[in-house]
Amino acid sequence: MSMVRVAPVKVQVRTDWFSGEPREITWGEDRLLVTRLVAVRDERSAYPAITGPRTLFEVDTPSMRLALTFAHRSRRWTIDGLDDVVRAA
Repeated sequence: MSMVRVAPVKVQVRTDWFSGEPREITWGEDRLLVTRLVAVRDERSAYPAITGPRTLFEVDTPSMRLALTFAHRSRRWTIDGLDDVVRAA
């Protein structure tokens, strides 16, 4: 996969009530439905003290694959990378 790293972009994310997995991403005026959770990287154990713990999610949407980051201390979601080509499962 050729994930392109971008400057973090603040987005709004709706999550599953019980698992906390992303379900829908609002990026500006665009709403992207999460079709598949590809990977999760939990960084609560090892993190820089200045930024605090975070969890990285790699998700598929109908139009692209996104690398989402949830910063636990600030409770903010950001997009850190994207891939315009979604591969069939």
